[in-house]
Amino acid sequence: MSLSKDRQIGRSAILLLLSDDKNEQITKLETIGWKFCTGKVGSMEEHKVVAAIETAAKKNGIIQSSVYRESHALYHAIMEALHGVTRGHVQLGSVLRTVGLSFSVLRGNPYENEHEGEWIAVSLYGTIGAPVKGSEHEAIGLGINHI
Repeated sequence: MSLSKDRQIGRSAILLLLSDDKNEQITKLETIGWKFCTGKVGSMEEHKVVAAIETAAKKNGIIQSSVYRESHALYHAIMEALHGVTRGHVQLGSVLRTVGLSFSVLRGNPYENEHEGEWIAVSLYGTIGAPVKGSEHEAIGLGINHI
């Protein structure tokens, strides 16, 4: 049950998100048959961040909304990534914090053994801070969950 070195789903999610030239990352992901999408979201409310990422994943065919385990896996990957951005306390507006984030969502099998099944990764990168221009700093988060 070893991870395939060229199929590290978390690393791939971060590279897709942060790459200045996304074409190389997209080509690699298409070659191994993974599903993916990217997007942006900004809000003072956690549920709006979750909703934006879930909506993008559904619209891009990464998850099927009619299959509970897929939505559930995505939700947990999003929350894990948000924990990274918010330093373990997933609170924004209630503590006067706002985020401006770019995100990527990947779905694929990172293992050499195909019977290990598919996993989903969510990476977030952007800013978090007080809702005053110039009062923010960079933050990154990554969440990975099995489907």
